[in-house]
Amino acid sequence: MEDSRSATRVERLLNKAATREVVVRPPDSSIRWLEHDYPAPIARWNYHPEFEIHLIRRSTGRFIVGDHIGTFGPGHVALVGAGLPHDWISDLRPGEVIRDRDAAIQFTGAWVERASVEMPELRELRPLLDQASRGIQFIGRTAVEAAQVIEAMAAADRLLRIAHLLRLFVVLSRSPKDDRVVLAREWFVPPDAVLPASVAVQRGLDHIFENLTGTVRMAEAARLAGMSAPTFSRFFQRASGRTFSEMVRMLRVARARVLLEESDAPVSAICYDVGFGNLSNFNRQFLREVGVTPRAYRARVAAGR
Repeated sequence: MEDSRSATRVERLLNKAATREVVVRPPDSSIRWLEHDYPAPIARWNYHPEFEIHLIRRSTGRFIVGDHIGTFGPGHVALVGAGLPHDWISDLRPGEVIRDRDAAIQFTGAWVERASVEMPELRELRPLLDQASRGIQFIGRTAVEAAQVIEAMAAADRLLRIAHLLRLFVVLSRSPKDDRVVLAREWFVPPDAVLPASVAVQRGLDHIFENLTGTVRMAEAARLAGMSAPTFSRFFQRASGRTFSEMVRMLRVARARVLLEESDAPVSAICYDVGFGNLSNFNRQFLREVGVTPRAYRARVAAGR
């Protein structure tokens, strides 16, 4: 029964617009490493501009990458290219939660390109990342070695985590042809590529990033998307999973974390630098997103925790 339910859900996703996931990396890292349970809000039919290396630690089920549907079990490793929709749906008993089912690494192609300027050895990755535009599942010895390196990243600190990532790049980029399964069709176009929801979220994000330290108005973002404000708001939330105001808050807090880590500026100055109008609201919204106040966050960073 569980198996048939996961198959039905996957089939339905093929003609459904994927949600745009906004990936906010930690301020002290050039990549994002994460793990999560299943079910979880983050585990959904989604896409993002970042590349993603994904490990399924436990459970069986069906996955969809682009227009490809397959089955997975523990040790499943995949590399998903920028903008390629994907989802992994486990076979579940009623009420079951699979703890730490997934481990993933997300990074941007722009980061690899910039790093390649100083480390030309990274250019070896280009064929792999090009192929990832269709999604790649790794099998055999490559999958085993890749899973071991991904797991090693869990307990690694910042510099050691990057060292593990470089090792993972070696494993994947030099994997035998027989250990790679290319997934989506070569000319696959995501079903949401030209949908209004996709346009809304991209125009909205562009407006937020361009005006993050100043005034961000949903009405202006709606105008840029060629929509009325109510229509834009509906499409933006449908595509991103957050309201426009929630997205502004999340991205401003993410920028504040960077400034708290990398500068000695007073908290009050950072508050206004990231676009908040008053200190009390900044403290309240930072606490809501991060779980501690800005001062406590800075103290925790200084203590190395």
